[in-house]
Amino acid sequence: MFTHGFNLILPGSRLFFLLFSMAILLIACAPQKAPQVEIQVKIETAGESYSVTLPLGSTVEQAILASDLELGDLDRTDPPLYTVLTDGSTVQVIRVEEEFEIEEVIIPYESRTIRNEALTEGERRLVQAGVNGIQEITYRRVYEDNQEISRNIVKSVILQEAVPEIVMIGSQSPFAPVEFPGSIVYLAGGNAWVLSGESGERTPLITSGDLDGRVFSLSPDGEWLLFTRRGEEDTINTLWVTQLNEPYLEVDLNVENVVHFADWIPDAQLQVAYSTVEPREIAPGWQANNDLYRISFSSTGWVSDPELVVDANAGGVYGWWGTTYAYSVNGSRLAFARPDGVGLVDLETGELQKIHDAIPLQTFGDWAWVPGVSWSPDESVLFSVDHIPQTGNGNPETSQVFDVLAIPLELQTAIHLVSQSGMFAYPVPSPFMLGETEPGAYQIAYLQAIFPIQSETSQYLLMVMDRDGSNRRQLFPETGAIGLEPQKLVWAPSSTDGELEYHLAFLYQGNLWLLNTLTGDARQLTGDGLISRIDWK
Repeated sequence: MFTHGFNLILPGSRLFFLLFSMAILLIACAPQKAPQVEIQVKIETAGESYSVTLPLGSTVEQAILASDLELGDLDRTDPPLYTVLTDGSTVQVIRVEEEFEIEEVIIPYESRTIRNEALTEGERRLVQAGVNGIQEITYRRVYEDNQEISRNIVKSVILQEAVPEIVMIGSQSPFAPVEFPGSIVYLAGGNAWVLSGESGERTPLITSGDLDGRVFSLSPDGEWLLFTRRGEEDTINTLWVTQLNEPYLEVDLNVENVVHFADWIPDAQLQVAYSTVEPREIAPGWQANNDLYRISFSSTGWVSDPELVVDANAGGVYGWWGTTYAYSVNGSRLAFARPDGVGLVDLETGELQKIHDAIPLQTFGDWAWVPGVSWSPDESVLFSVDHIPQTGNGNPETSQVFDVLAIPLELQTAIHLVSQSGMFAYPVPSPFMLGETEPGAYQIAYLQAIFPIQSETSQYLLMVMDRDGSNRRQLFPETGAIGLEPQKLVWAPSSTDGELEYHLAFLYQGNLWLLNTLTGDARQLTGDGLISRIDWK
């Protein structure tokens, strides 16, 4: 019975299996839908539209290539070139153009008013006419599909600097006139003025407003002024002379780039000596040549060719800063000073003979300290400043100790006259003093740093001593008052009216003062606070 039942079920199972297999076969043999291998993309640019067919997975860059469109260097697409596209995507091509526009604009000049006691109250005098400057501005203009989207400044150049208008207005001087021997010249606001014999008699000498003050020296006879004017473009300055009296001739000496030294050669007819530098774009703005030339000129404006005295040289340690020189009283001898010492120049060969070695000062800046040098009136002694080691400081070049120095040329051995005077002491001998019990007597004026160990930034006291360093006296300012800024003091060329009084000229808070070294009486001569250089002959 079991077997019979099995036989009844078996035929039906076979039929089911047969039908199932046929269904699977039919499904397998049915045609399959092919996968998509191409996409359609639209490209739009400048109001035009292009359609391209691309393989699936193509990027915007490939779409641009397929359309035969060319992209300029500045053109861009949206989306970016690296974007993978899908069917139906739209690509925007933005045409980008640029142009440069140059425009010249006017730079208005400024007006400056300077009060000057040399003019009568309320008087106005145009010292310098104002001139507008010119600035060249370059703009970059950017366009996208012919529409400007930006305008930016990419370059600005000053073609011509504006020159300020300078007007002097007279103001009444509150100071009583003071008489003195010779002439005093002073530099104020880029202009030169002269006082002749009395402080109330002030005469404008040069009113161009372009004197830079690097050179400002009266001739030994007091009839000519040697000075420098600001240069143009790549020139630092130019060297000139002018007469103090009529016809007030100005002579261009055809010399450029004088920073450290130019002066008159004593006992020589209209001759000056000078040293040059080469302008540089980096600080301090020059590379010193450490050379020396002399040149002659005439009262008619003739100028000789320069004559070389000292060849260009390295200038010792920190020689890039520069060497300065000093002629003796009669011009027969010449001294030099540079950052590593002082010495004499052989005027026959031009060789430099160092007679004292100074420790160079490490300033940690774009400047170098130079000790300076001056002559005694009998030409037998040089006066300078020495840089000496500092106790407890292992590096002598960073020492902050400076002494006033005398160097008798017969001995060529330095004598320290004043300890810890400060780096800007600038000792200056007086002329021979009449009436002294000792023939050939003279005094030394110098500056004493109020804070000797910080003398670079310290203010100074005006001191006078005898030539051997004795009898030191503080003559200015009063105790507790503001000190002087570093400067070279200027002795009067002679005593006052044959009396035994000798005066010093100096600057204090931008004004000219005279000091009677015998009585200690100090007189202020100006009050506008503009003076930066003085000389007295």
